[in-house]
Amino acid sequence: MASITATAPRALPAVLRNRAAAKLGLLALAAVVLVPLARARWTGGAWPDALTVDLTGPLTGVSDWIIDNRDSHPLFLYFFGHVSNAVVLCVRAVYLALLAAGWAGVTAVAAFLAWRFAGVRQALGTAAAFLACGLLGMWVPTMQTLALMVVAVLTSVAVGALLGLAAGLSDRMDRALRPVLDTMQVLPAFAYLLPVVLVFGIGVPAAVLATVVYAAPPMARLTALGLRGADQGVLEAVESLGATARQRLVTARIPLARGQLLLGLNQTIMMALSMAVIASVIGAGGLGDRVYQALATVDVGAALAAGIPIVLLAVVLDRVTAAAGDGGTAGHRAGWTYALGAALAVAVAGRLLGRTDWPDAWTLNIAEPVNRAVDWMTAHLYSGVPVVGGTADWAGRFTTWVLDPLRDGLLWLPWWSVLLVVAALAWLIGTWRTALTAVLAMAAIGVLGVWEPALDTLSQVLAAVAVTLVLGFATAVAAARSDRFERLLRPVLDVFQTMPQFVYLIPVVALFGVGRAPAVAAAVVYALPAVVRITAQGLREVDPAAMESSRSLGATGGQQLRQVQLPLARPALLLAVNQGVVLVLAVVIIGGLVGGGALGYDVVFGLAQGDLATGLVAGAAIVCLGLMLDRVTQPTDRRAKKGA
Repeated sequence: MASITATAPRALPAVLRNRAAAKLGLLALAAVVLVPLARARWTGGAWPDALTVDLTGPLTGVSDWIIDNRDSHPLFLYFFGHVSNAVVLCVRAVYLALLAAGWAGVTAVAAFLAWRFAGVRQALGTAAAFLACGLLGMWVPTMQTLALMVVAVLTSVAVGALLGLAAGLSDRMDRALRPVLDTMQVLPAFAYLLPVVLVFGIGVPAAVLATVVYAAPPMARLTALGLRGADQGVLEAVESLGATARQRLVTARIPLARGQLLLGLNQTIMMALSMAVIASVIGAGGLGDRVYQALATVDVGAALAAGIPIVLLAVVLDRVTAAAGDGGTAGHRAGWTYALGAALAVAVAGRLLGRTDWPDAWTLNIAEPVNRAVDWMTAHLYSGVPVVGGTADWAGRFTTWVLDPLRDGLLWLPWWSVLLVVAALAWLIGTWRTALTAVLAMAAIGVLGVWEPALDTLSQVLAAVAVTLVLGFATAVAAARSDRFERLLRPVLDVFQTMPQFVYLIPVVALFGVGRAPAVAAAVVYALPAVVRITAQGLREVDPAAMESSRSLGATGGQQLRQVQLPLARPALLLAVNQGVVLVLAVVIIGGLVGGGALGYDVVFGLAQGDLATGLVAGAAIVCLGLMLDRVTQPTDRRAKKGA
């Protein structure tokens, strides 16, 4: 009997012994049963009207109730009103403090902090970055953005650290928070704005709170990860000494999680800056407002003048916080005390001399020459270039040959076939729970009544991801095989990776005009650095012994790449695909500002018109689309490690 049992699996056909083939077989069997029933009940390939739920009425009613009761209901008077006032007071206090310190004082203090955590070289770079903001005539908008950033980051870190602490110490809280953080991670920044505006109105409070909601999840995730990943041997040793749970947390868990906590701070700062810029569309002011107003009038020069300080702020904050996470530069206590005193003395001296405002004579107007360059590009490169064609021709051809056929093909597919494809992809890469989640997320889009706009957005995402992966993998292979190329590429990737999403719209509008192709181009440029970094790191970390063995067998460089590096780096490649998809989706949605259409346009329209129903339905569809794409491109083993 035992021998029969042992040989039974071998008696199965080879196809059924293959796990992927078995999954597809079961799915095909289910399709044979369910598809005829669906086609008999709902004819046509479009999503059936009978399966849609119209939320316009309820959401409009909620919107009207909020608007009617915003100035009278106790919930707004005694809670949201106090929150709004506290945010305004905090931002105003920080802004006035920055103005009082003056340009010299702010620059000196910023340089001191950079020196304290990152060394002399970074201190000089920080000083140069702040001085450049003044030279571009953007000192006051920079201080407005910095004031909003300070309040938003401190609040985000506090909220994220508390949530991460709870998730790191409690399995139940970790399970409860994980789906919430997953949803917040895949929700593009634009979708956060409308609900916050509805409650708090246009202005700084809505901008700060939207930024907190967007930027707190990475702090929560990394805090929980750091606490859960603490060395068990150290914790047991501390417990054996009689330490209480609180003492173990303060003296062991938190110090051991320092690296993850500082990485969470770094990610929170970068996401807060990105969101603070995007929040300019709801009255945040500062640099983002200058970029938004310039984009609205297609004034590329003015947009670039405001975009450069945003990039400089992002690079400075990223470098300083990353250096702090690596340990920083300790120095002598007396030395950095004297340096801080000197920085404060500069601020006081500037205040006493009445030189707090940046001198108008020291500003450099780059908008006019940039616009002249753009006009030249439009006249010579936009169209009519012999043989290769202009950038407008490229955009038109990409739209005609790639985006239109891809969108039309997705819309031509019957709705049930789309669900089957999603189920197959998700089940092949994960488990039946993964497939069920992805299918339910995709079906929810149809139920919300935005099936066609969602497929339009999906076509843009697929096209952008394909271009991103081709360029990203090719660049990463070159970087992994050449140290010199990797060194040359690193600063370029650093700049592109730290730029907020909003800034990417400036060059694509100048080169390609408006439409779906520019939105795809911006998404490619935004997602490319992450794909290149992750892929190159995965290729470089392949076991040297495997590489040496292949060389000893006479394998060429191409054979090593195809047969050794790429198979062994598969987890990194899948992670690169996943991150590329999520990042592309975020910018494709923002592309609604430059003619991307689809769900991005619905979110922008709902935000501009105060149409809660349109905006929230589109936002919910974006969440579902992001969740589906995340599940389809995220292997089960990596997700298990992340949740461990």
